[in-house]
Amino acid sequence: MNQEQFGAPQSGAGSRCFAIFAAVIACATMHAVAQPGGGAGQLPQVQFPSENPFSVEKSTLGKALFWDAQLSSDNTTSCGSCHLPASSGTDPRVSVNPGADGIFNSDDDIIASPGVSMADRDDQYLKSVLYGLLPQATTRQAQPMIMAMYADELFWDGRASSQFVDPQTGQVIIADGGALESQVVGPIVSDIEMSHQERDWDEVAAKLSTVRPLALASDLPTDLAEAVLDGSTYPDLFAQAFGDNEINAARIAMAIATYERTLVPDESPFDQFIAGNNNAMTQQQIDGLNALTGSRCVACHTGAMFSDNSFRNIGLRPIDEDPGRSGITGNNADRGRFKVPSLRNVGLRERFMHNGQLSTIDEVFDFYARRNGQVSFAQNRDPVLNAPIAFPPPVQNNITEFLNNGLTDPRVANEAFPFDRPRLHEEQLVANPQLITNGIAGAEGATPEMIADNPPNLGNTDFKIGIDKALGGAQAWVVVSSFPPVSGMLVADETLGPIVLQGSGAGEGYGTMHYAIPDSTTLDGEVRYMQWIVADDNAPGGYAASPVAELTYFCSRNGVCIDHCQADLSGDGQLDFFDVSAFLGAYGSNGSQADFTGDGTLDFFDVSAFLSAYNAGCP
Repeated sequence: MNQEQFGAPQSGAGSRCFAIFAAVIACATMHAVAQPGGGAGQLPQVQFPSENPFSVEKSTLGKALFWDAQLSSDNTTSCGSCHLPASSGTDPRVSVNPGADGIFNSDDDIIASPGVSMADRDDQYLKSVLYGLLPQATTRQAQPMIMAMYADELFWDGRASSQFVDPQTGQVIIADGGALESQVVGPIVSDIEMSHQERDWDEVAAKLSTVRPLALASDLPTDLAEAVLDGSTYPDLFAQAFGDNEINAARIAMAIATYERTLVPDESPFDQFIAGNNNAMTQQQIDGLNALTGSRCVACHTGAMFSDNSFRNIGLRPIDEDPGRSGITGNNADRGRFKVPSLRNVGLRERFMHNGQLSTIDEVFDFYARRNGQVSFAQNRDPVLNAPIAFPPPVQNNITEFLNNGLTDPRVANEAFPFDRPRLHEEQLVANPQLITNGIAGAEGATPEMIADNPPNLGNTDFKIGIDKALGGAQAWVVVSSFPPVSGMLVADETLGPIVLQGSGAGEGYGTMHYAIPDSTTLDGEVRYMQWIVADDNAPGGYAASPVAELTYFCSRNGVCIDHCQADLSGDGQLDFFDVSAFLGAYGSNGSQADFTGDGTLDFFDVSAFLSAYNAGCP
């Protein structure tokens, strides 16, 4: 087999190719418009749509929203959960989707991201056929958010178009160059990724208007700490970014997209080398760059972006498993085509390809070379891949060294500004809530399972716990206690319920209990215990029980909690008629916002507590 078949150039050809490559990059840079995101590298300057110009305030708001799990309906998932800089802006977590055949551990399995547990319009758990009450898995691997600003269409299939249409009004907000904005509005209301079913943007906006920004995160970067630790609310941050405090889908999208456009990875050794520092890359990395740019790889992974942002069918899997781009365009020629990812920071990734099928760069080389058991499916495959692309081992080693190290921006790898981020609630060493006991079995030996993954932050009106594997159709209660269990059981301070569990038969019962956590800083650090009790004649004493969940209430993971005025229900910073009207409206409609005592009922004590807070002028 000759060198051309391998895809590797002769050294002279590689040098000439590299020289042309460098000249093209330099030419693109000379004609760039000055915008944030320049620097020593040779990436094109980032273009901000005229309808969404850059501002520090907007970018900071977008960064806060991107890393705030409260943007999800159950407070478990942020945008950043699936896009960590140290993993090249992808998701290092592993969740398995069984693929088109619905069978786990088969050839079409997709290694993807965990999302949220299935829930209905009222945020009651639904039992997924595939996942039960556990988090669902996405249908494709998460793409890097780093470098996304250079593409005209986003997502693997390109369904996020350059024209951004407001999902609330149907109006065109950005005529061209708004793919990031179009992408942002997808996951937030996806009932797999971040939301319960039928969640709308009014719900998202209403929630953001009341929560403490980044309450679930810790170790805030300096810019976020300065923005939120003075007690600023999301309405305050939206006012700073947009001129008034209205929160809506378009503004959420524009803020997050503005933040993402600042994430320019232009300080890799390659960028420094192209800028004139001949010592920035090792000789092995230079040889690897020459080999890469002299091969057929640059038909797709071209220029300074190391991607042409096109859609290609590389023959990874049969088309009938996932139509890819044709599912959006309806064009038969697009069958099985997926977006070409950038190779920048590729050495930081744990998985490769749209289905996460490959786990090492060596496996990627094997796939393109069609060796070591890797198969390429010919149907509608891109002609550039009609023949294998293979490199001799020394050449492959050089390319791998370039990809792993020459193309890695150290700021991305080390999560340094602008790629810095807070620590997420899900990254805590000790889970909160955490299960601390075993349960008590009921019919057919089935022990009810406690589903407890919602953070117990103060003011969390979306807090819920679930039960699974109990007796279907039985009555169940939730015991809440200030004291730890004795012999695996709690003594109730408060009993919630009963509810009738969904499902039929032993081990098939499931259900949900919502519990609004009071928004009082006096509870910060308090510990509560919760346990499901199920009426089951086959259990000892007639009651089966779930494990006990231990919850530690917290006001804010960032260590600072500035209490807001509980009586300021309108959120305008003043106590006036509008707050009284809001309280009476919530009280009359059984709204949890009027439950000032936090006991789960609306009564005289809530009226008294409201009037006391109102008359005291924000205690």
